Amino acid sequence: MAGAAASMGVDPLTLADLLRVANSPDFDRWQEQVRRTGGCAHPIRLMGQTVTRDAKTGDVLYSYSTEQEPGGMLRVACGNRRASRCPACAWTYAGDTYHLIRAGITGDDRKDVPATVRDHPRVFATLTAPSFGPVHNRPDSGRCRCGSSHAEDDPALGTALDPERYDYAGSVLFNNYAGDLWRRFTIYLRREIAARAGLTQSALREVCRVSFGKVAEFQKRGAVHFHAVVRLDGPAGPDTAPPAWATVALLDGAIRAAAGRVSVLVPESGDHPERVLRWGSQVDVQAIGALGREELTEQAVASYVAKYATKAAETTGTVDRRIGELAELDKLPLPGHTRRLIEACWALDDAYPERLLARWAHMLGFRGHFSTKSRNYSTTLGALRQARADFRARQERRERGLSEDLDDSEGSTLVLAHWAYAGQGHTPGESWLASSIEREIRLNRETAREALADLDDWEGAA
Repeated sequence: MAGAAASMGVDPLTLADLLRVANSPDFDRWQEQVRRTGGCAHPIRLMGQTVTRDAKTGDVLYSYSTEQEPGGMLRVACGNRRASRCPACAWTYAGDTYHLIRAGITGDDRKDVPATVRDHPRVFATLTAPSFGPVHNRPDSGRCRCGSSHAEDDPALGTALDPERYDYAGSVLFNNYAGDLWRRFTIYLRREIAARAGLTQSALREVCRVSFGKVAEFQKRGAVHFHAVVRLDGPAGPDTAPPAWATVALLDGAIRAAAGRVSVLVPESGDHPERVLRWGSQVDVQAIGALGREELTEQAVASYVAKYATKAAETTGTVDRRIGELAELDKLPLPGHTRRLIEACWALDDAYPERLLARWAHMLGFRGHFSTKSRNYSTTLGALRQARADFRARQERRERGLSEDLDDSEGSTLVLAHWAYAGQGHTPGESWLASSIEREIRLNRETAREALADLDDWEGAA
Protein backbone atom coordinates (compact mmCIF):
# COMPACT_ATOMS: atom_id res chain seq x y z
CA MET A 1 0.00 0.00 0.00
CA ALA A 2 2.82 2.38 0.87
CA GLY A 3 4.55 1.40 -2.37
CA ALA A 4 1.40 2.21 -4.33
CA ALA A 5 1.19 5.58 -2.63
CA ALA A 6 4.81 6.36 -3.43
CA SER A 7 4.34 5.37 -7.08
CA MET A 8 1.38 7.77 -7.32
CA GLY A 9 3.53 10.71 -6.29
CA VAL A 10 2.20 11.15 -2.75
CA ASP A 11 4.05 13.95 -0.97
CA PRO A 12 6.67 12.90 1.63
CA LEU A 13 4.73 14.16 4.67
CA THR A 14 1.61 12.23 3.68
CA LEU A 15 3.68 9.14 2.89
CA ALA A 16 5.39 9.29 6.29
CA ASP A 17 2.03 9.60 8.06
CA LEU A 18 0.63 6.76 5.94
CA LEU A 19 3.51 4.50 7.05
CA ARG A 20 2.88 5.48 10.67
CA VAL A 21 -0.78 4.50 10.44
CA ALA A 22 -0.15 1.29 8.50
CA ASN A 23 2.51 0.11 10.99
CA SER A 24 0.52 0.88 14.14
CA PRO A 25 -0.59 -2.18 16.16
CA ASP A 26 -4.29 -1.26 15.89
CA PHE A 27 -4.24 -0.66 12.13
CA ASP A 28 -6.63 -3.55 11.44
CA ARG A 29 -9.23 -2.13 13.82
CA TRP A 30 -8.73 1.36 12.31
CA GLN A 31 -9.40 -0.10 8.86
CA GLU A 32 -12.52 -1.82 10.19
CA GLN A 33 -13.82 1.47 11.57
CA VAL A 34 -13.17 3.27 8.28
CA ARG A 35 -14.84 0.48 6.30
CA ARG A 36 -17.91 0.78 8.51
CA THR A 37 -18.12 4.46 7.55
CA GLY A 38 -17.86 3.48 3.89
CA GLY A 39 -14.50 5.25 3.59
CA CYS A 40 -15.88 8.59 4.84
CA ALA A 41 -13.55 11.48 3.99
CA HIS A 42 -14.33 13.50 7.14
CA PRO A 43 -15.53 11.11 9.88
CA ILE A 44 -16.75 12.47 13.19
CA ARG A 45 -14.61 11.20 16.08
CA LEU A 46 -16.36 10.36 19.35
CA MET A 47 -15.15 9.30 22.78
CA GLY A 48 -17.34 7.60 25.36
CA GLN A 49 -19.14 4.46 26.39
CA THR A 50 -22.57 2.85 26.49
CA VAL A 51 -24.03 0.15 28.73
CA THR A 52 -27.34 -1.66 28.19
CA ARG A 53 -28.86 -3.33 31.25
CA ASP A 54 -31.93 -5.44 31.81
CA ALA A 55 -34.44 -3.08 33.43
CA LYS A 56 -35.69 -5.75 35.84
CA THR A 57 -32.54 -7.60 36.90
CA GLY A 58 -29.90 -4.98 36.29
CA ASP A 59 -27.77 -7.50 34.38
CA VAL A 60 -25.46 -6.02 31.75
CA LEU A 61 -26.71 -7.08 28.33
CA TYR A 62 -24.25 -5.08 26.27
CA SER A 63 -21.39 -2.69 26.92
CA TYR A 64 -19.01 -0.74 24.75
CA SER A 65 -16.22 1.77 25.35
CA THR A 66 -13.92 3.59 22.97
CA GLU A 67 -10.96 3.10 25.32
CA GLN A 68 -9.75 0.12 23.32
CA GLU A 69 -10.33 1.75 19.94
CA PRO A 70 -7.51 3.27 17.85
CA GLY A 71 -6.65 6.59 19.46
CA GLY A 72 -9.39 5.96 22.00
CA MET A 73 -12.01 7.14 19.54
CA LEU A 74 -14.91 5.82 17.47
CA ARG A 75 -15.21 7.13 13.93
CA VAL A 76 -18.68 7.57 12.43
CA ALA A 77 -19.64 8.77 8.96
CA CYS A 78 -20.12 12.52 8.51
CA GLY A 79 -23.30 11.97 6.45
CA ASN A 80 -22.64 14.92 4.11
CA ARG A 81 -24.66 14.59 0.91
CA ARG A 82 -22.26 16.65 -1.23
CA ALA A 83 -19.89 14.66 -3.43
CA SER A 84 -17.46 17.59 -3.32
CA ARG A 85 -17.20 17.20 0.46
CA CYS A 86 -17.36 13.44 0.99
CA PRO A 87 -17.63 11.03 -1.97
CA ALA A 88 -18.39 8.08 0.32
CA CYS A 89 -21.33 9.61 2.19
CA ALA A 90 -22.62 11.26 -0.98
CA TRP A 91 -22.61 7.86 -2.69
CA THR A 92 -24.70 6.43 0.15
CA TYR A 93 -27.07 9.42 -0.03
CA ALA A 94 -27.42 8.99 -3.79
CA GLY A 95 -28.24 5.31 -3.26
CA ASP A 96 -30.92 6.16 -0.71
CA THR A 97 -32.38 8.79 -3.04
CA TYR A 98 -32.38 6.30 -5.91
CA HIS A 99 -34.36 3.75 -3.89
CA LEU A 100 -36.73 6.45 -2.58
CA ILE A 101 -37.47 7.76 -6.08
CA ARG A 102 -37.64 4.33 -7.71
CA ALA A 103 -40.04 3.03 -5.07
CA GLY A 104 -42.41 5.85 -5.99
CA ILE A 105 -42.21 4.85 -9.67
CA THR A 106 -42.26 1.05 -9.58
CA GLY A 107 -43.55 0.30 -6.10
CA ASP A 108 -41.75 -1.62 -3.37
CA ASP A 109 -43.56 -3.51 -0.61
CA ARG A 110 -40.52 -3.15 1.67
CA LYS A 111 -40.96 0.61 1.41
CA ASP A 112 -44.75 0.58 1.82
CA VAL A 113 -45.46 1.41 -1.82
CA PRO A 114 -47.55 -1.16 -3.75
CA ALA A 115 -46.47 -2.29 -7.20
CA THR A 116 -49.82 -1.01 -8.54
CA VAL A 117 -48.36 2.52 -8.70
CA ARG A 118 -46.99 1.43 -12.06
CA ASP A 119 -50.54 1.71 -13.33
CA HIS A 120 -50.90 5.29 -12.05
CA PRO A 121 -50.19 8.28 -14.33
CA ARG A 122 -46.49 9.10 -13.85
CA VAL A 123 -44.40 11.72 -15.60
CA PHE A 124 -40.91 13.13 -15.37
CA ALA A 125 -41.15 16.93 -15.49
CA THR A 126 -38.46 19.60 -15.74
CA LEU A 127 -39.06 23.24 -14.82
CA THR A 128 -36.33 25.63 -15.95
CA ALA A 129 -35.20 29.17 -15.24
CA PRO A 130 -35.94 32.03 -17.64
CA SER A 131 -33.23 33.77 -19.65
CA PHE A 132 -31.13 36.43 -17.94
CA GLY A 133 -29.13 37.17 -21.06
CA PRO A 134 -27.44 35.21 -23.86
CA VAL A 135 -24.71 32.74 -22.83
CA HIS A 136 -22.20 30.58 -24.67
CA ASN A 137 -23.88 27.27 -25.54
CA ARG A 138 -23.93 24.32 -27.91
CA PRO A 139 -27.13 24.68 -29.98
CA ASP A 140 -28.41 22.03 -32.38
CA SER A 141 -26.94 24.05 -35.22
CA GLY A 142 -23.51 23.40 -33.69
CA ARG A 143 -22.43 27.04 -33.69
CA CYS A 144 -22.83 29.39 -30.74
CA ARG A 145 -24.00 32.99 -31.15
CA CYS A 146 -20.39 34.00 -30.57
CA GLY A 147 -19.51 32.25 -33.83
CA SER A 148 -17.62 29.34 -32.26
CA SER A 149 -18.42 25.64 -32.03
CA HIS A 150 -17.71 24.92 -28.38
CA ALA A 151 -16.37 21.59 -27.21
CA GLU A 152 -18.45 19.81 -24.57
CA ASP A 153 -15.91 20.63 -21.86
CA ASP A 154 -15.27 24.23 -22.90
CA PRO A 155 -15.18 26.35 -19.71
CA ALA A 156 -16.84 29.18 -21.64
CA LEU A 157 -20.12 27.25 -21.80
CA GLY A 158 -22.81 28.87 -19.67
CA THR A 159 -20.94 32.15 -19.27
CA ALA A 160 -22.43 35.44 -20.45
CA LEU A 161 -21.78 36.62 -24.00
CA ASP A 162 -21.92 40.19 -22.71
CA PRO A 163 -21.23 40.29 -18.95
CA GLU A 164 -22.03 44.02 -18.78
CA ARG A 165 -25.61 43.43 -19.93
CA TYR A 166 -26.28 40.08 -18.22
CA ASP A 167 -28.91 40.19 -15.45
CA TYR A 168 -26.86 38.76 -12.60
CA ALA A 169 -29.24 40.22 -10.01
CA GLY A 170 -32.21 38.54 -11.67
CA SER A 171 -30.39 35.20 -11.78
CA VAL A 172 -29.53 35.08 -8.06
CA LEU A 173 -32.97 36.36 -7.06
CA PHE A 174 -34.56 33.60 -9.15
CA ASN A 175 -32.38 31.03 -7.39
CA ASN A 176 -33.27 32.52 -4.02
CA TYR A 177 -37.02 32.41 -4.70
CA ALA A 178 -36.98 29.06 -6.57
CA GLY A 179 -38.37 27.25 -3.53
CA ASP A 180 -41.29 29.70 -3.39
CA LEU A 181 -41.92 29.19 -7.10
CA TRP A 182 -42.01 25.42 -6.61
CA ARG A 183 -44.40 25.68 -3.65
CA ARG A 184 -46.76 27.84 -5.67
CA PHE A 185 -46.42 25.50 -8.62
CA THR A 186 -47.69 22.58 -6.53
CA ILE A 187 -50.70 24.70 -5.48
CA TYR A 188 -51.52 25.73 -9.05
CA LEU A 189 -50.99 22.17 -10.27
CA ARG A 190 -53.76 20.88 -8.01
CA ARG A 191 -56.01 23.72 -9.18
CA GLU A 192 -55.34 22.89 -12.83
CA ILE A 193 -56.03 19.20 -12.29
CA ALA A 194 -59.30 19.99 -10.51
CA ALA A 195 -60.37 22.36 -13.32
CA ARG A 196 -59.64 19.75 -15.99
CA ALA A 197 -61.60 17.15 -14.04
CA GLY A 198 -64.53 19.53 -13.54
CA LEU A 199 -64.15 19.47 -9.77
CA THR A 200 -63.58 21.91 -6.95
CA GLN A 201 -60.28 21.62 -5.09
CA SER A 202 -61.99 20.17 -2.03
CA ALA A 203 -63.79 17.62 -4.20
CA LEU A 204 -60.49 16.73 -5.86
CA ARG A 205 -58.99 15.70 -2.52
CA GLU A 206 -61.79 13.20 -2.07
CA VAL A 207 -60.90 11.29 -5.25
CA CYS A 208 -57.30 12.08 -6.24
CA ARG A 209 -53.95 13.00 -4.70
CA VAL A 210 -50.82 14.45 -6.31
CA SER A 211 -47.50 12.94 -5.21
CA PHE A 212 -44.03 13.99 -6.26
CA GLY A 213 -40.31 13.58 -5.63
CA LYS A 214 -38.01 16.31 -6.94
CA VAL A 215 -34.39 17.35 -7.12
CA ALA A 216 -32.69 20.65 -7.98
CA GLU A 217 -29.94 20.97 -10.57
CA PHE A 218 -27.67 23.89 -11.38
CA GLN A 219 -27.15 24.69 -15.04
CA LYS A 220 -23.72 25.86 -16.15
CA ARG A 221 -25.00 29.45 -16.33
CA GLY A 222 -25.64 29.30 -12.58
CA ALA A 223 -29.44 29.14 -12.66
CA VAL A 224 -31.26 26.38 -10.82
CA HIS A 225 -34.01 24.23 -12.28
CA PHE A 226 -36.06 21.31 -10.95
CA HIS A 227 -36.59 17.74 -12.10
CA ALA A 228 -39.59 15.95 -10.60
CA VAL A 229 -41.41 12.65 -10.77
CA VAL A 230 -45.11 13.54 -10.52
CA ARG A 231 -47.72 10.85 -9.92
CA LEU A 232 -51.51 10.82 -9.55
CA ASP A 233 -52.94 8.54 -6.85
CA GLY A 234 -56.32 7.72 -5.41
CA PRO A 235 -57.74 9.56 -2.37
CA ALA A 236 -55.73 7.52 0.15
CA GLY A 237 -52.41 7.79 -1.68
CA PRO A 238 -50.46 5.09 -3.55
CA ASP A 239 -52.55 2.25 -2.09
CA THR A 240 -55.63 3.44 -3.98
CA ALA A 241 -56.22 3.75 -7.71
CA PRO A 242 -56.73 7.20 -9.25
CA PRO A 243 -60.06 7.96 -10.99
CA ALA A 244 -60.49 7.01 -14.65
CA TRP A 245 -60.19 10.63 -15.80
CA ALA A 246 -56.67 10.88 -14.29
CA THR A 247 -54.46 10.31 -17.33
CA VAL A 248 -50.92 11.13 -18.37
CA ALA A 249 -52.28 13.57 -20.95
CA LEU A 250 -54.31 15.42 -18.31
CA LEU A 251 -51.30 15.55 -15.96
CA ASP A 252 -49.06 16.78 -18.78
CA GLY A 253 -51.42 19.64 -19.63
CA ALA A 254 -51.92 20.59 -15.98
CA ILE A 255 -48.16 20.77 -15.34
CA ARG A 256 -47.54 23.02 -18.34
CA ALA A 257 -50.47 25.29 -17.47
CA ALA A 258 -49.50 25.54 -13.79
CA ALA A 259 -45.89 26.37 -14.64
CA GLY A 260 -47.08 29.16 -16.92
CA ARG A 261 -49.32 30.70 -14.26
CA VAL A 262 -46.88 30.77 -11.34
CA SER A 263 -45.18 34.03 -10.40
CA VAL A 264 -43.50 35.56 -7.36
CA LEU A 265 -43.38 39.32 -6.80
CA VAL A 266 -40.06 40.72 -5.52
CA PRO A 267 -40.87 44.19 -4.15
CA GLU A 268 -38.91 47.32 -4.97
CA SER A 269 -36.14 48.04 -2.50
CA GLY A 270 -33.78 51.01 -2.67
CA ASP A 271 -32.24 51.21 -6.12
CA HIS A 272 -33.57 47.78 -7.05
CA PRO A 273 -36.85 47.82 -9.02
CA GLU A 274 -39.82 45.55 -8.51
CA ARG A 275 -39.50 42.19 -10.25
CA VAL A 276 -41.87 39.40 -11.18
CA LEU A 277 -40.13 36.03 -11.19
CA ARG A 278 -41.46 33.17 -13.33
CA TRP A 279 -40.42 29.78 -14.63
CA GLY A 280 -38.71 29.66 -18.00
CA SER A 281 -40.70 28.93 -21.13
CA GLN A 282 -39.03 25.53 -21.55
CA VAL A 283 -41.15 23.03 -19.62
CA ASP A 284 -40.45 19.39 -20.39
CA VAL A 285 -42.90 16.62 -19.47
CA GLN A 286 -42.28 12.97 -20.39
CA ALA A 287 -44.40 9.94 -19.56
CA ILE A 288 -42.37 7.43 -17.56
CA GLY A 289 -42.21 4.08 -19.32
CA ALA A 290 -43.15 5.50 -22.70
CA LEU A 291 -39.83 4.73 -24.39
CA GLY A 292 -40.12 0.98 -24.78
CA ARG A 293 -38.54 -1.15 -22.04
CA GLU A 294 -40.32 0.23 -19.01
CA GLU A 295 -37.95 -1.16 -16.38
CA LEU A 296 -34.94 0.55 -17.95
CA THR A 297 -36.81 3.83 -18.29
CA GLU A 298 -37.89 3.77 -14.64
CA GLN A 299 -34.34 2.99 -13.55
CA ALA A 300 -32.95 5.79 -15.70
CA VAL A 301 -35.31 8.34 -14.13
CA ALA A 302 -34.40 7.26 -10.58
CA SER A 303 -30.69 7.28 -11.45
CA TYR A 304 -30.96 10.76 -12.95
CA VAL A 305 -32.64 12.19 -9.87
CA ALA A 306 -30.17 10.45 -7.52
CA LYS A 307 -27.23 11.81 -9.52
CA TYR A 308 -28.16 15.42 -8.87
CA ALA A 309 -29.14 14.85 -5.24
CA THR A 310 -25.43 14.86 -4.29
CA LYS A 311 -24.44 17.93 -6.30
CA ALA A 312 -24.76 21.64 -5.59
CA ALA A 313 -23.47 24.53 -7.68
CA GLU A 314 -20.02 23.04 -8.35
CA THR A 315 -20.72 22.86 -12.09
CA THR A 316 -20.35 26.65 -12.17
CA GLY A 317 -16.95 26.60 -10.47
CA THR A 318 -18.19 28.00 -7.17
CA VAL A 319 -17.01 26.83 -3.75
CA ASP A 320 -18.92 24.44 -1.51
CA ARG A 321 -18.52 26.46 1.67
CA ARG A 322 -19.95 29.75 2.88
CA ILE A 323 -18.09 32.94 2.04
CA GLY A 324 -17.50 35.10 5.11
CA GLU A 325 -16.60 38.29 3.28
CA LEU A 326 -16.14 39.50 -0.28
CA ALA A 327 -12.38 39.82 0.19
CA GLU A 328 -12.20 36.01 0.18
CA LEU A 329 -13.05 36.02 -3.53
CA ASP A 330 -9.58 37.36 -4.35
CA LYS A 331 -8.09 34.17 -2.90
CA LEU A 332 -10.40 31.79 -4.78
CA PRO A 333 -9.89 30.56 -8.38
CA LEU A 334 -13.41 31.48 -9.46
CA PRO A 335 -14.54 31.86 -13.08
CA GLY A 336 -15.52 35.44 -13.89
CA HIS A 337 -19.18 34.58 -14.49
CA THR A 338 -19.45 32.77 -11.15
CA ARG A 339 -17.71 35.57 -9.29
CA ARG A 340 -20.19 38.10 -10.67
CA LEU A 341 -23.09 35.96 -9.45
CA ILE A 342 -21.57 35.79 -5.96
CA GLU A 343 -20.94 39.53 -5.96
CA ALA A 344 -24.57 40.08 -6.99
CA CYS A 345 -25.69 38.18 -3.89
CA TRP A 346 -23.66 40.47 -1.66
CA ALA A 347 -24.81 43.57 -3.53
CA LEU A 348 -28.47 42.63 -2.96
CA ASP A 349 -28.09 41.54 0.66
CA ASP A 350 -28.83 44.91 2.26
CA ALA A 351 -31.85 45.47 -0.02
CA TYR A 352 -33.41 42.11 0.86
CA PRO A 353 -32.01 41.19 4.31
CA GLU A 354 -34.71 38.59 4.98
CA ARG A 355 -33.55 36.60 1.92
CA LEU A 356 -30.04 35.96 3.39
CA LEU A 357 -28.45 36.34 -0.03
CA ALA A 358 -24.89 36.91 1.26
CA ARG A 359 -25.19 33.87 3.52
CA TRP A 360 -26.07 31.76 0.48
CA ALA A 361 -23.73 33.46 -1.99
CA HIS A 362 -21.67 30.26 -2.38
CA MET A 363 -24.91 28.66 -3.65
CA LEU A 364 -25.49 31.61 -5.99
CA GLY A 365 -28.48 32.63 -3.88
CA PHE A 366 -30.24 29.26 -3.74
CA ARG A 367 -31.31 28.40 -0.19
CA GLY A 368 -33.83 25.60 -0.73
CA HIS A 369 -33.60 21.86 -0.28
CA PHE A 370 -32.00 20.00 -3.17
CA SER A 371 -34.15 16.92 -2.73
CA THR A 372 -37.75 16.93 -1.47
CA LYS A 373 -40.88 14.83 -1.81
CA SER A 374 -44.54 14.91 -0.90
CA ARG A 375 -45.60 12.89 2.13
CA ASN A 376 -47.22 10.00 0.27
CA TYR A 377 -44.76 9.68 -2.61
CA SER A 378 -42.79 6.80 -1.05
CA THR A 379 -40.64 6.01 1.97
CA THR A 380 -38.38 8.58 3.67
CA LEU A 381 -34.63 8.97 3.83
CA GLY A 382 -34.92 8.67 7.60
CA ALA A 383 -36.58 5.27 7.29
CA LEU A 384 -33.86 4.07 4.93
CA ARG A 385 -31.14 5.27 7.31
CA GLN A 386 -32.87 3.58 10.24
CA ALA A 387 -33.09 0.29 8.34
CA ARG A 388 -29.35 0.50 7.65
CA ALA A 389 -28.61 1.35 11.31
CA ASP A 390 -30.73 -1.57 12.53
CA PHE A 391 -28.89 -3.93 10.17
CA ARG A 392 -25.52 -2.73 11.45
CA ALA A 393 -26.68 -3.09 15.06
CA ARG A 394 -27.70 -6.70 14.44
CA GLN A 395 -24.38 -7.32 12.70
CA GLU A 396 -22.50 -5.81 15.65
CA ARG A 397 -24.37 -8.00 18.12
CA ARG A 398 -23.66 -11.08 16.06
CA GLU A 399 -19.94 -10.28 15.92
CA ARG A 400 -19.87 -9.83 19.70
CA GLY A 401 -21.67 -13.10 20.30
CA LEU A 402 -24.88 -11.44 21.48
CA SER A 403 -28.42 -12.28 20.47
CA GLU A 404 -29.49 -10.47 17.30
CA ASP A 405 -33.00 -10.35 18.74
CA LEU A 406 -32.09 -8.43 21.89
CA ASP A 407 -35.34 -7.01 23.27
CA ASP A 408 -34.78 -3.26 23.40
CA SER A 409 -38.44 -2.27 23.45
CA GLU A 410 -39.49 0.57 25.71
CA GLY A 411 -39.24 -0.35 29.39
CA SER A 412 -37.40 -3.68 28.91
CA THR A 413 -33.86 -2.27 28.89
CA LEU A 414 -32.00 0.64 30.41
CA VAL A 415 -29.32 2.34 28.30
CA LEU A 416 -26.68 4.47 30.00
CA ALA A 417 -24.42 6.32 27.58
CA HIS A 418 -21.98 9.17 27.54
CA TRP A 419 -20.43 10.52 24.37
CA ALA A 420 -18.15 13.49 23.72
CA TYR A 421 -17.12 15.08 20.45
CA ALA A 422 -13.39 14.56 19.86
CA GLY A 423 -12.93 16.13 16.43
CA GLN A 424 -13.52 15.44 12.77
CA GLY A 425 -11.48 14.31 9.80
CA HIS A 426 -8.31 12.35 9.10
CA THR A 427 -4.60 12.96 9.25
CA PRO A 428 -3.00 13.20 5.76
CA GLY A 429 -1.99 9.54 5.73
CA GLU A 430 -5.34 8.39 7.07
CA SER A 431 -7.07 10.46 4.39
CA TRP A 432 -5.16 8.72 1.60
CA LEU A 433 -5.90 5.29 3.06
CA ALA A 434 -9.59 6.12 3.60
CA SER A 435 -9.86 7.28 -0.01
CA SER A 436 -8.41 4.00 -1.27
CA ILE A 437 -10.81 2.05 0.96
CA GLU A 438 -13.75 4.10 -0.38
CA ARG A 439 -12.75 3.32 -3.98
CA GLU A 440 -12.41 -0.38 -3.17
CA ILE A 441 -15.84 -0.51 -1.49
CA ARG A 442 -17.48 1.30 -4.40
CA LEU A 443 -15.80 -0.94 -7.00
CA ASN A 444 -16.91 -4.08 -5.15
CA ARG A 445 -20.50 -2.85 -4.90
CA GLU A 446 -20.64 -1.80 -8.54
CA THR A 447 -19.21 -5.15 -9.60
CA ALA A 448 -21.84 -6.94 -7.52
CA ARG A 449 -24.64 -4.83 -9.02
CA GLU A 450 -23.43 -5.55 -12.55
CA ALA A 451 -23.32 -9.26 -11.75
CA LEU A 452 -26.90 -9.15 -10.44
CA ALA A 453 -28.03 -7.23 -13.54
CA ASP A 454 -26.36 -9.83 -15.79
CA LEU A 455 -28.07 -12.59 -13.82
CA ASP A 456 -31.46 -10.92 -14.22
CA ASP A 457 -30.88 -10.57 -17.97
CA TRP A 458 -29.84 -14.21 -18.22
CA GLU A 459 -32.88 -15.41 -16.28
CA GLY A 460 -35.12 -13.21 -18.43
CA ALA A 461 -33.66 -14.68 -21.62
CA ALA A 462 -34.03 -18.20 -20.29
